[in-house]
Amino acid sequence: MSNIAILCSGGDVSGMNPALKHFVEYSLQKGLRPFFIYDGLEGLIDNNIQEVSYSDVSGIITRGGTKIGSSRSKRFMHKEYRKIAKKNLDALGIDMLVVMGGDGSFRGMEIFYKEHGVKFCGIPSTIDNDINGTDYCLGVDTALNIIKTSIDAIRDTASSFKRAFVIETMGRDCGYLALISHLTSGSELCLIPEVPYDLKDYEEDFKNQIKNGRRYFIAIVSEGIQEDSQEIATWFEEKIGMESRVSVLGHIQRGGNPSIYDRLMAYKFVNYAIDGLLHQKNESVICYTKNGFEFKSIKEVTSKTKELDTQLLTCLECS
Repeated sequence: MSNIAILCSGGDVSGMNPALKHFVEYSLQKGLRPFFIYDGLEGLIDNNIQEVSYSDVSGIITRGGTKIGSSRSKRFMHKEYRKIAKKNLDALGIDMLVVMGGDGSFRGMEIFYKEHGVKFCGIPSTIDNDINGTDYCLGVDTALNIIKTSIDAIRDTASSFKRAFVIETMGRDCGYLALISHLTSGSELCLIPEVPYDLKDYEEDFKNQIKNGRRYFIAIVSEGIQEDSQEIATWFEEKIGMESRVSVLGHIQRGGNPSIYDRLMAYKFVNYAIDGLLHQKNESVICYTKNGFEFKSIKEVTSKTKELDTQLLTCLECS
């Protein structure tokens, strides 16, 4: 019987717990002994590794975050700690890893494979949806639904008080969350890092909208734009003439009850990851594209910055 382990690395996302549940169930179905590595790569170094079964994942499918914890490990960047990690895996007979994380985690695992031969498959897991080579990352749908609920609630207050609200989403240097939220919420302004902008271009139009009866504005901005959200709010007050407020959604976007779609994608990602490892996909990332699920090399995934879909960007120009 072969042994297989799973870990979470980097930021948590809703969808990780459903993935952990199915990892245990599918591993046992395939005749494998499943192990959890707690607290990410730090736990791999500290030997915080335990064999698990059905009772360890009972009831976790509804929970956000990750039952087994996560971390960002600086120690794993150093060869001596990777040697310790390999020794810990060898002691338990583990030679296959499933890694939920981002491109930084996958780069680290690629080095680990080349040094020590530990096979792995990465599952893209970040609400930023900024991993090249995959159209979808685990956790994105839940995050978008949380943003949707927040925007809808803020709109009630905006319309009641004739205010402009600047709503800031996560995403680092990727505007995916802001863009999709804008297109699906009917907001009046969307600013993302991928598209240059000049606020002056909006002034005449927004003033005319107020003259024609507009009572409020919703502006959705990504955290990676050139100005901070408060500067956008100040612009609304000084140039458009409307009282404004800022709502930084922050880490509420990363948690919450996993959506149906994220639960389903967790199920599929895990199936492909385990099957891939059993069929000699020894150092890969399972990606989801317009062609379905595809195994891609670490080089392909990490070689360049993720670009937003041109059709979505065209929709932004027309909105």
